[in-house]
Amino acid sequence: MKSRHKRIIFIILGVVLLAIAATLLLQSFRSNLVFFFSPTEVANGESPKQGNFRIGGLVEVGSVERIGTQVKFRVTDTAETMDVIYTGILPDLFKEGKGVVAQGKQGGNGVFEADQVLAKHDENYMPPEAAAALEKAQANKSLDKQPMSYRTNKMGDM
Repeated sequence: MKSRHKRIIFIILGVVLLAIAATLLLQSFRSNLVFFFSPTEVANGESPKQGNFRIGGLVEVGSVERIGTQVKFRVTDTAETMDVIYTGILPDLFKEGKGVVAQGKQGGNGVFEADQVLAKHDENYMPPEAAAALEKAQANKSLDKQPMSYRTNKMGDM
């Protein structure tokens, strides 16, 4: 075999190996990618039906029920509320009325089955996605409370 043929074979082999490595890397990223959704987005069917995702908002006051290591609570973005079940030890900063992000999957009965629960770490911090979802839900909620004639007039002014 000529040296030119050997060089071409090595180049082709290198490109194939690089393509395989890139494919494996992308599959790894895809399997570890977890998206964030608010309770309103989940209620609207925007979340994945299968697979893990994160839900965030505020722990509804009076909703926490502890049964051994299992905890049931509701997460709200002030527009929609979603039931969450978590088995394990909760973070020390987990409290009613405070921000929370839960990672898991949607159960068949509409209850979010969390594998991991994250609580905000100081008085002023909230994940940017959760803060944006709360603001959006609050804006939609205040818009829904306005009389229809006011909304029509405002829309017409734009």
